[in-house]
Amino acid sequence: MLSQIFAITGVNLKSIPERWVPSLVIVIGLAGVVAVFTALLAMATGFSSTLAATGSKDTALILRGGSAAELNSGLGRDEVNLIKLGPGIRKGTDGKPLASGEVIVITELFKKGETVNGSNLTVRGVEPQGFVLRPKLKVVEGRMFKPGLRELLVGRGVTKQFDGVEVGKNLRMRGSEWTVVGVFESGDAHESELWTDVEVAQSSFGRNGYSSVLAGLDDEKTIKTLGAALKSDPRVNVDVISQQAYFSAQTEQFRNTIGVLAGVVTFFMALGAIFAALNTMYAAVATRAKETATLRALGFGALPVLVSVMIEAVVLSLVGGLIGAVIAYLLFNNLSVSTLGANFTQVVFAFKVTPALVGMGLAIAVVVGFIGGLLPSIRAARMPVTTALRAA
Repeated sequence: MLSQIFAITGVNLKSIPERWVPSLVIVIGLAGVVAVFTALLAMATGFSSTLAATGSKDTALILRGGSAAELNSGLGRDEVNLIKLGPGIRKGTDGKPLASGEVIVITELFKKGETVNGSNLTVRGVEPQGFVLRPKLKVVEGRMFKPGLRELLVGRGVTKQFDGVEVGKNLRMRGSEWTVVGVFESGDAHESELWTDVEVAQSSFGRNGYSSVLAGLDDEKTIKTLGAALKSDPRVNVDVISQQAYFSAQTEQFRNTIGVLAGVVTFFMALGAIFAALNTMYAAVATRAKETATLRALGFGALPVLVSVMIEAVVLSLVGGLIGAVIAYLLFNNLSVSTLGANFTQVVFAFKVTPALVGMGLAIAVVVGFIGGLLPSIRAARMPVTTALRAA
C-alpha cells in the first residue's frame, strides 16, 4: 500500500507545474492566512515581551491603595519616607534604603511624519537610586542629566518613533524649555519614557508628592513581609506588588484583544482558503480522472488514491504557509511601533515573529489543506473506474 501511495503521490506532485495557475490559488490563499495570523500575534508577543522584561521579582513597586497604575497613584512626602523604612528593603552602598520615590507626568510629542495630533508620553522623575534599581539601563548617547536642571534622558524607543528628541534638542513642556542631554537603552518598557530629576519634575509640573516608590528587596519572598508591614501601618495606604508583576499584568487586556482579533480574522480567511482549496482539488481530480481510473484498473486501491490527493493538498498548503511565514518575518519581525499602555501613554515595542508563532501558522495551513483536500480525495477514491474512463 505504501508503494502505491508513493507512486500515485509522485505522479500527482510532478503534474502540479501543468496546473500551476489553479495550484497558486491554494498557495496564495494560505500564504495570506499565515502572514496575517503571524503578524497579529507577533504584535501581541512583542508587546508582552517588552513589558514582561521590565523589572524583576526582587524589586517592589509601591502605589497608593486601590491604584491600578502609577499615573493614578499619589503618595505624600511623609508617606514615602515611611515606606523607605519598611522591613525587607535592602540597603545601598551608602547604607541608606535602596528605594526611589518617582513622579509620573504626561507630555505630548509628535510621531515622525505627523504634525497635527500629538501622542502622550511618560515623563518619569527619578531619584539617583532609580538607576541602581534598573541595572540594565545604560546611557548610550550623550550624558546623564544633572540634578536641579531641566534636562532629559530619552529612551531609545522614543527616538525611533518621535521627532525632535535627539541629543541637544529642546522640548517645551509646561511653559518651560527642557534640553535632551542623553539617550538610554534598557530593553524594556522604560525605553518609551523621558527621564529627569524627580525634584525638577515636581517643581516644574506642580507636584508636591510622588506617584510611586520603587524599592529593592533582600529577596523576592520579602515582598510579603513588606506588604504586610505597610498594610498594618495606619499612616500609609498603599499596595505592594513586584515590579515585574505590575508590568506583566498590563499586557493581559492587549493580548486578549489581539488574540480575539487574530482568531476572527484567521477564521474567515481560512474559510475562504478552504473553499479555494476545495475548488482547486476538485478541478485537479477531474483533470486526472482518466489517469486515476487507469491506475485503479491496474490494481491500485482506493485508499492510496485518497491519501495521495490529501498529500497533494497538504503539500500545497504547506508551501503557502511557509511563504506566508517568510513574508511575516521579513516585513514585521523587529518592526518598531507604539500603542497606548496602562498610563494612557505610548509604549514603544517591536513585533516578534517567534518559531512558536511560525509553527502555529504552519499548523493552521496543514489543517486548512487537510479540510480542503478531504472531500475531493473521497470523490476520487469512490469514483467508479468505468465512469471515470467514460468521463475522460
